[in-house]
Amino acid sequence: MAARSESDGMKRICLHGPESTGKSTLGTRLAAHFGCEVVPEYGRAYCEAHGTDIGMAELVHIAEAQHAMNRGAAIRASELGAPLVLFDTDPLITEVWAQMMFGQSDPWFETFEGYADLYLLLDIDLPFVDDGLRVYAKRDERRHFFELCKAELIDRKVAFALIQGEGDMRFRAALEAIAAHC
Repeated sequence: MAARSESDGMKRICLHGPESTGKSTLGTRLAAHFGCEVVPEYGRAYCEAHGTDIGMAELVHIAEAQHAMNRGAAIRASELGAPLVLFDTDPLITEVWAQMMFGQSDPWFETFEGYADLYLLLDIDLPFVDDGLRVYAKRDERRHFFELCKAELIDRKVAFALIQGEGDMRFRAALEAIAAHC
């Protein structure tokens, strides 16, 4: 991430979890609430433009591009004195995608250390919505994806909070987690 002093007070919050768990919806709502930027998911835009038949090299490209977008947003937020910036995703979830798709990840992911200050891990307690790009709809696939997401956060020893519930309940849980950790 961008260099910053611990005294700048700006926090980086990243939404994390399997597809169809409401990350983008929650990110938009949190950004409106806090009056801050939410960095969109580059991987979605990439797949919309190029299709979903991608390999490890494309996943690394997606992770690098997402990281650059997140860094840029963090710099802008810090310069504006914003209290926080939201990331719809970051390279940690792209690494989980690599694990889901290929059972392994590229060494690039092992060197990534640009962690957010807090990850909001969204549970799979929402119904799966197929939007044409989503892949892992079966209950056991979603559970496996979720467990990989959680394990990634635990293995990296980053701060995270589990976010559950629908609608306002999910939103309030996110606000409470942000207040408790930031």
